[in-house]
Amino acid sequence: MQDDLFGGALPTPPPSPPKAAEQPRNALAGPQDAPAPRKRTAAAVAPALFDDALLTLGAALPPLAHLGTSSWTYPGWQGLVWEGSPSESQLSRQGLAVYAQHPLFRTVSIDRGFYRPLTVSEYERYASQVPDNFRFVVKAPSLVTDALVRSEDGRGRQPNTAFLDPHLARTEFVEPALQGLGHKIGALVFQLSPLPLAQLDRMHEVLARLHAMLAAQPRVSERAPGGVLAVEVRDPEWLTPDFAAVLRDTGATYCLGLHAKMPPLAEQLPVVRALWPRPLVCRWNLNPVHGPYGYETAEQAYAPYDRMVHPDVATRDALARVIAGATSAGQPAYVAISNHAEGCAPLSARALAEAVVLALGERGTPDATAA
Repeated sequence: MQDDLFGGALPTPPPSPPKAAEQPRNALAGPQDAPAPRKRTAAAVAPALFDDALLTLGAALPPLAHLGTSSWTYPGWQGLVWEGSPSESQLSRQGLAVYAQHPLFRTVSIDRGFYRPLTVSEYERYASQVPDNFRFVVKAPSLVTDALVRSEDGRGRQPNTAFLDPHLARTEFVEPALQGLGHKIGALVFQLSPLPLAQLDRMHEVLARLHAMLAAQPRVSERAPGGVLAVEVRDPEWLTPDFAAVLRDTGATYCLGLHAKMPPLAEQLPVVRALWPRPLVCRWNLNPVHGPYGYETAEQAYAPYDRMVHPDVATRDALARVIAGATSAGQPAYVAISNHAEGCAPLSARALAEAVVLALGERGTPDATAA
């Protein structure tokens, strides 16, 4: 029996599309279906030719299911997202508008803001390149999310006096994003880096600071219906009723962080349930086979990110059930997938979308809707 994560009767889902096999490249349309050649300059980035099964899958995915990737500047997605061999610099300038034409991509995680705050004009430029139903997931700057100041090698060296500073969080992140992205905000994510042991031993003090920071922010949903502030963590010690109470009291939500430093998805769900009903936010970051510090190993194994290397079917299916539960109950889901999750984020998104549609079909049966 399929677990109903959120309880209650669910609406009849759309019919499942034919399941397409995972491929490192999209199948091309037959000669009779081939579109007319595009007229463009050599420097233009153009979308890939999407196969019929992918188009059908996109139509079957619930409108509230916003799937996407972490960033979009990957030349290795040739044939999956774009044609030809665009450079990373070309994709940085032109890739987002093409990315947003993919049948499944309704969100993207803007991660570069973690390294330095972005300006209103930068956010406006992003918003202008995507359709009206597109929603952004944006990472807050490390200026306010790192407990330690980072050295040039990226390691924390000394206490960060701006950690969870309410004023800086508002002026350097939340307000510029609200002004620049407007209603296209899905989730503004404070991804809190691992805490030093001294702070882990005084979590009640850290929780008080988090509460003060979140409470000082404007309500995202007032300017972006369906938008939300979210908190992602890298220490299991956060996953307590007290943490959930802070998020509930301030109107924020929990961002499921699928990362080797955190417990599996099922062990993070109690925090999501404690906050229900709120938008679902998830960042699928790193395959557990690489361990908690395995980004470099994953990059070496997966680049140029054009194929599945380590399919994580258990995580994918569990996440699909959660997305199906949230969207069936009328809540938006914002899910950003990293290339480091399985090897190729576009292929992970396709497989996840297939699993979501399948889960919706299962929930439509009498047994599937039982609490």
